[in-house]
Order: sequence, then C-alpha cells, then structure tokens
Amino acid sequence: MADELRGRRLHFIAIGGAGMSGLALVAKQLGAEVSGSDRVESSYIDRLRAAGIQPHLGHDAEQVPPDAEVVVSTAVPDDNPELVRARERGQTLIHRGELLAELCSQRRLVAIAGTHGKTTTTAMCAWALRATGADPAFFLGGELPGAGPGGEPANAGWGEGKWLVAEADESDASFLKLRPEIAVITNLELDHHSRWGSLAELSEAFATFATPAAGLVCGSDVHLSGRGGQRVVRFAVEAGEVGPAATADLVATDIRAEPGGRSTFYARGAGLDTEVSLRVPGNHNIANALAALGGLSLAGFDPEACAAALADFPGVARRLELKGERNGARIYDDYAHHPTEIAATLQAARELGARRVIAAFQPHLYSRTRALASELGAALAAADEVAVLDVYPAREEPTGPLAGVSGLMVAEEAADHAQGGRVWWVRTAEQAAEAIGPTLGEGDLLITIGAGDINKLAEGLVDGGEEP
Repeated sequence: MADELRGRRLHFIAIGGAGMSGLALVAKQLGAEVSGSDRVESSYIDRLRAAGIQPHLGHDAEQVPPDAEVVVSTAVPDDNPELVRARERGQTLIHRGELLAELCSQRRLVAIAGTHGKTTTTAMCAWALRATGADPAFFLGGELPGAGPGGEPANAGWGEGKWLVAEADESDASFLKLRPEIAVITNLELDHHSRWGSLAELSEAFATFATPAAGLVCGSDVHLSGRGGQRVVRFAVEAGEVGPAATADLVATDIRAEPGGRSTFYARGAGLDTEVSLRVPGNHNIANALAALGGLSLAGFDPEACAAALADFPGVARRLELKGERNGARIYDDYAHHPTEIAATLQAARELGARRVIAAFQPHLYSRTRALASELGAALAAADEVAVLDVYPAREEPTGPLAGVSGLMVAEEAADHAQGGRVWWVRTAEQAAEAIGPTLGEGDLLITIGAGDINKLAEGLVDGGEEP
C-alpha cells in the first residue's frame, strides 16, 4: 500500500475536518506528498503540522499544486476557488469517501455505520484492538485520547495489524463505497434531510451498505435481514422481558449507574457472558459497547478480552467531554445535534449527580432545524434550564425553502415543552456567556450541545478561559 501512495501528490481542500485530516495524515504516513487548506485553525490543523504537513489558512486558487490529485468532501462548495482552479486544469478530483474506500480496501474492514453513536463505537473498537495487541488501522470522525503514537489524541492511524476499523458516514452516501467484512449498524433514524428524502430510502441505503459483509451487527431496532448466509448479531439494552431485548442475540443486563458517571452491566450472548465496566455514562454508551463487542466477536477477536479493555476507554472528544469548572459548576461539551442524541446526552448528564443541568444548544444546519425544531425543543426540555443559539449554517444558506429558519424556532419549542423552566434565546456565544455565566454555582452542570462551534462557549466559560 505504501508503494501505491508513494510518489502521489494529494491536495486536500478543507483539510482541517475530522475525516479529511485523518486521511491526510495516513496518506502522508504511506508516502504521499500532502498539502491542503482550510478556513480556520483547529486541533486537527495542529496535528497535521506536527506530522510535517503545512496547511494553508484560507482558500486561494494559487495554492493548488498543478500536478496534484485534489481531495474534496461534500462540504466543499462548487465556488471554492481551489476547486474551481482544479476543474479548470482538468485535475483529478477524489471524493473523501473514495480515498477512504481505497485505503480500507487494503485491510480486513470492520465498518461502523448508523445515525447515532458511530464515532464512539468505532473508537471503542480501535481502543479494544489496540489494548489487546491487534494494532489496527483506524479512521474516526472525532479525537480519541491516547491513540496517537506519543499518547496524544488521534483521529486516524495506520497500524501494522491485519484489520482496519472505520466510521462509515451516511450523510452524503459515501459509506456505500466501502466493502466491509464486518458491518456494524448502531441504529437507524432519519437525519441529513438535504440528502435523504425518507426513512425508506435511507433504510435501503443501509441494506446496500451491509449486503457485501460476511457479518452484520445491528441494533434490534434496525429492521434489516441478513442475506446469503450472513452471520447476524442483534443487540439491545435490556428494557424488560418483552421488546427488543427479548429477541436480541447480545443483551446488556443488570445495568448499574455508579457515582461519577461509571456504568456497569453484564453483556450476555454472542460469545459473551461477562461484566463490563465503562467510564463513559449513559445507556447510549452501553449500546455502543454492545455494538463494538458484537463486531469484534464476529471478526474473530476474544470478546472477553475486548470487554475488559473497554474499562479504560476514555471516551471521544466532544462526547460529554469535561472541559473544566466555573464557580464550582462543571462544564461539559457534546457533539449531539439530533433530538435522539440530545435526549441521550442529557440522560447521561443526569447520572453525573448535578444540582441543576443547564443545556446550551446550537442548532446545526438550517435543513435539520426546519425539519426537527419541535423534536429538538422537546429533547432540550429535559434540562432544568435551556439556552438556544442561532443556527450554525455549515454548508447551507438560509435562502429558498430555508429562508426564515432560525434557532428561535427551537427556543420557542423548548419553551412550550419546558413546563415553566427558563429558556433563553441568545443568538450568539457571547450573549450565551453573558446570560449563563453569572448564574453558575456549586453543584451545577452546564453542557454545551451541537455539531458547530459551540464548544468555544464551553472553553471560554471555564475558569481561566477567554470569554467567546
């Protein structure tokens, strides 16, 4: 594989993203000459520099090497000056998903897909395999603490083992380019409304993703059938003697939430009958652990050893990540951006023993906000107090059918569901800091929620941080 990339020149537009930066790092490791650009600084940019890659800040057509293959993602708009120049020259364009599929084809692949939980489940697989000596290659949509060569966080790596674990992204259908040996589907729910018109369409795409795999692991709420002798493991978190757990092959039972957020449960089925302890709280993380253990079991790894390794799994950055304190209040940050994810995050936050749980939410994408405003507001109302910022637009503009969409829609829905609880409409991180900061005190828990840049609010509010 190194020979295939050696001598190739790759230029990444938007190189600082979680997925793009990981691909760039591995390409560099495998001998390619790598360049790229992005709009702003980030921890991913810092990691690229440490690896000897010098990204440009800002997009400029003159930055595109004329002899490079140009790697792009769906988030890169058609009018990006570097993309325009590459097309004018007739340079080879490679979608991020195509490059990921090329790299994944070189190893035995466990690919983790699903609407929610795929980053954490992929990270759990990588963590367990590394802990048990398998040394996998891995690609994550987030940062896993301790996974870098020097113990620093990492979102990708090219180990010497035979296996590769990769997060499979359905947002732009690029996961259909992968050919996994083991396919894991954590759950299935309609999201990414600008790409998928219906749950039926999305379900068919997931079925296509899973078809070539020899083994399929999926939540009991995923209504896909195994095909052609495919080994199938269905998992569920116990909720009684009826329902999904009653028909699942792998079940979490005897669940105990312990002080400080650690949870303990028994995993039974699919070669497992063992107690599992997790540092990361919440039933959603128990489900993620079942998905990971089921996938690794089908891949032939010792499930008991992998379960033991998860006791030290530190979690993924921006997944209920403790950022610090302010006036005795703990401040966390989480990437949740869908109602189901927000509900799971707030349920997990309750396990941390706070006097009050305060949620500051930044909606992500106008299309998602328009489609799910009511559900987002209802999920947020599980907090004691809620602050809602305006929409983080990412690749969208509030024009045409999205005109008039704003975070106020979510704030109004949260107020309707909050049963008298306080709801702030604060628009910006600065306004949120001014409103929330003075109210925080001993025993409170503030969690910033969203897939945009709301993490800067959390970082600015911690004692010693710079206000956003």
